[in-house]
Amino acid sequence: MSKVPITVRGAEKLKKELHKLKTGDRPKVIEAIAEARAHGDLKENAEYHAAREQQGFIEGRIKDIEAKLSNANIIDVTALQHNGKVVFGVTVDVADEETGDELSYQIVGDDEADIKNNMISISSPIARALIGKEEGDVAEVNTPGGIRELEIIEVRYI
Repeated sequence: MSKVPITVRGAEKLKKELHKLKTGDRPKVIEAIAEARAHGDLKENAEYHAAREQQGFIEGRIKDIEAKLSNANIIDVTALQHNGKVVFGVTVDVADEETGDELSYQIVGDDEADIKNNMISISSPIARALIGKEEGDVAEVNTPGGIRELEIIEVRYI
């Protein structure tokens, strides 16, 4: 399996969630299962079935996070050479050529993407159009509404 890029912040967030699941959520659900078992007949015990279902979700998420972390290529953007080129992890300030709107995006891994916080996936059309470009270049983004031209104003390695 190939390595998947992730930012340092994204990896830390996954590690925190994994720790919470293993040290908080998992023991709580095990306790809930034990308590529900103590009530007797398991066939008609809704609490037991709900706790077992919750345990399945927790165990699945733990396996998912562990797999993501084992296949992660953690990239510290602050350690990269600051040459004004758009690469994974950078924050890019762009201006829409048509409307003049200025936007700022951070290019992150697929699991970290959050458009509300201007964090776009490396595999998104905008990120793919920006990668490899430099400050002052114009990137053509193929969108459902047609071609959008974004001028790169600034590339920040933060």
